[in-house]
Amino acid sequence: MRATTRRVPGGRGLRAGLAAVLAGILAAVSACGGGDDNEPSDGTIELTVDVFGEFGYEQLYKQYEASHPNIKIRQRKVAELDQYKPRLQQWMATGKGAGDVVALEEGILPTYMQQPDRFVNLFDYGAASLEQNFLPWKWKMGLTPDGKKLVGLGTDIAPMVMCYRKDLFKKAGLPTDRDEVSKLWPDWNSFLETGKKFQAKVPQTKWLDGPAAIWRTLVSQEGGKTVGYTYFDTSNNLVFDKNPAVKTAFDTTLRFQTEGLTANMRIFTPEWQTALKRDTFATLPCPAWMLGGIEEFSGNYGKGKWDLAALPGGAGVWGGSWLAVPKQSKHPKEAAELAKFLTSPQGQLAAFKDKNTFPSSPQAQKDPAVTGKTNPYFGDAPIGKIFSEMAAAVKPIHLGPKNEDVREDVEDVLLGVGQGQIKASDAWNRAVEAAAKAAR
Repeated sequence: MRATTRRVPGGRGLRAGLAAVLAGILAAVSACGGGDDNEPSDGTIELTVDVFGEFGYEQLYKQYEASHPNIKIRQRKVAELDQYKPRLQQWMATGKGAGDVVALEEGILPTYMQQPDRFVNLFDYGAASLEQNFLPWKWKMGLTPDGKKLVGLGTDIAPMVMCYRKDLFKKAGLPTDRDEVSKLWPDWNSFLETGKKFQAKVPQTKWLDGPAAIWRTLVSQEGGKTVGYTYFDTSNNLVFDKNPAVKTAFDTTLRFQTEGLTANMRIFTPEWQTALKRDTFATLPCPAWMLGGIEEFSGNYGKGKWDLAALPGGAGVWGGSWLAVPKQSKHPKEAAELAKFLTSPQGQLAAFKDKNTFPSSPQAQKDPAVTGKTNPYFGDAPIGKIFSEMAAAVKPIHLGPKNEDVREDVEDVLLGVGQGQIKASDAWNRAVEAAAKAAR
């Protein structure tokens, strides 16, 4: 779903430079956003939708245009959230350039919930009647604390499994049936030990893609199991070095790095995308939306080779988004109607059918098209049943406004360990320092 070049420790300086470059680029292209002054002369209203990764909306746009002949929809999509985030920041800071509808991922939503006046109140466009279409916690996260303003309507949630390469498991003498594979790793230690056995038999292939995916998975999982938050407590105080869930997740991730069990890649970078067409790594923590990314980037090479097993340590969740309408949109009414359509139970159902984005709508979750769905790319895995079971066990966690900044910089530390630039013995202290700087 995402793609940037690999960052190394000190990446915040590189991101600052990138931001400066982006500022110039975005200044030139901002007229292409929702604030376009060049309205079509035939009275058609063009709505721009900004997303990252695979939301599964392409067919929905066509449906909407067919029933609304005065509307033309243009999607602007980038691959990675880390690429999307600075663009959105630039658009919102300058008050121009943003699409009429923008996606707000769970990690960046808290930042914009601190700035609700930058967005239209969807209650003003009839959204109050839609509450029953969303899981209670998903609806609540799009509301201001006083409950008077609805900033965003929920899209997907992201229950997790572990994706694995059946052909490579067979080569290593491991089971390939998904139920038998799940039994290999009831916990993360078992998963690590299985990885060591795998690499002993197939040394040219790493067990995991890199530390980023497993770090995000573990933080979410551990936080959900214990205190209900990760880097920031529910008052948005940084508790990175005080939260045992974070320390447990970090120590576990660090073990995979020091044991040499990862390819030290960051997800969705070009090299990661290329690796999916090779035998570079054998397993990958998979939120529901990741399936679309694997299929897109692995293509015919990976068809039938990938399958799904249980996530070590129980349920986990990673990701999920909301759709919001920036106040800078010249067509807020039409944009709000489009957002309502895309996030409706029917819209979420269609997105799941197209890109496996698991719905946050209870009605859609219960639909036979979800519960009975299998995926031929992943060996006809019953993904509807699997993700429905995982979704039922999901425990939402609180994320602070600076969550993504902390996450990015701590990932840089873990990647630095794999690159030999940071000693494992120094990694935790470096991570604590990085988190403190990022949270300022």
